[in-house]
Amino acid sequence: MTANLCPYLNFDGDAREAMETYQRVLGGELTMSTFGEFGMDGPDADKVMHGQLDTPDGILLMGSDAGPGMGFEKTAGMTVCISGTDTEKLRGWWAALAEGADVQTPLAVQMWGDEYGALTDRFGTPWMFNIGQAPRD
Repeated sequence: MTANLCPYLNFDGDAREAMETYQRVLGGELTMSTFGEFGMDGPDADKVMHGQLDTPDGILLMGSDAGPGMGFEKTAGMTVCISGTDTEKLRGWWAALAEGADVQTPLAVQMWGDEYGALTDRFGTPWMFNIGQAPRD
């Protein structure tokens, strides 16, 4: 049996834009379904009921808009963390997500030797990046 841990992100009406942005940044295949596709009428019909981004790097992100009558609350205490050793790729992802973001910790070498940074993107999703050193042969 296998198991996967997958962040499921919540949005307040901008899930489509957020998930499409994450696809542009991280690559991969994005699928989305709206509330209307499952029979809902009205102003929430075009909102995203479920979105899923599956990237070639093995990252799986899911997300949706708050459903009708559910109200919106950003989850406190949750951060999406990306770590790896592909410095160029991860620095590029960081730069793209940092556009319009609130950067709490700029991406820089830390006392433990890795590059680390933390930000909250323009959609309200908190991210941490840790870029480690590639192992030497």
